[in-house]
Amino acid sequence: MNPPLFESSIASLPLIARGKVRDIYAVGDDKMLIVTSDRLSAFDVILPDPIPGKGEVLTEVADFWFGKLAHAIPNQLTGIDPESVVADEAERAQVRGRSLVVKRLKPLPIEAVVRGYLIGSGWKDYQATGKVCGIDLPPGLKLAQQLPEAIFTPATKAEMGEHDENIDYATVEKLVGAELARQVKDVALRLYKEAAGFARVRGIIIADTKFEFGLDAQGRLHLIDEVLTPDSSRFWPADQYQVGISPPSFDKQFVRDYLETLDWNKQAPGPRLPPEIIEKTGAKYREALYRLTGTMLT
Repeated sequence: MNPPLFESSIASLPLIARGKVRDIYAVGDDKMLIVTSDRLSAFDVILPDPIPGKGEVLTEVADFWFGKLAHAIPNQLTGIDPESVVADEAERAQVRGRSLVVKRLKPLPIEAVVRGYLIGSGWKDYQATGKVCGIDLPPGLKLAQQLPEAIFTPATKAEMGEHDENIDYATVEKLVGAELARQVKDVALRLYKEAAGFARVRGIIIADTKFEFGLDAQGRLHLIDEVLTPDSSRFWPADQYQVGISPPSFDKQFVRDYLETLDWNKQAPGPRLPPEIIEKTGAKYREALYRLTGTMLT
């Protein structure tokens, strides 16, 4: 693994934005450098301690899925070596193993969430209304139960520090138009089903995930941002799954569970993490990478 990186500082390129995890730089007018840091956010608050190796895992996993799903939809990748677009060894060390050079596309203003199991905010919606994002579900479903079929449950994209809001399909049509909404829904469901089938054979249940999409200058839909990573998905170990309980996961749910034991109001600044929580969280990310791809990060 490379040394932990909490925040990149690439002086040779213009900084476009810093997200919860990623730092984005301009590479000319038509490309961007995305540096995936080791920052971890929980309850929409960036925590002060990096998780060593996390950025490398997220980059490896996303790159794997971009390649595996390229037959279904074009994606943001350019194939350009990130180390070739920065100035010197200090900057190359920051991008090594954790960065992608991508096409500069126009992102859609929605999160394309697909759920295959009833958990999280979907479970809360179902308990209150019998629906998820306006979709009627059969009565009597239990926590973590697999749905009769995967459902498209979109959300708005929240600003930093705000929470994404679940929306119904009609709202997606208002935001992006009926034709593009249909295209996004169809491809999101296709990507989820294909990925979930692949992961299941490797001992991982993908309970739910979010995709993001963007348009090129010709209006063609592309898969962007990250894809099917432990940060954008809920990964469960198949051998520990059972209906009625919230299964252990390969993502930052482990950190959320720890934070719930603290007297913290879920506002910034976030609390420091004990060394054992940092180590166990990193190990979960690395195990997800190994199970999916066979790559072991050491």
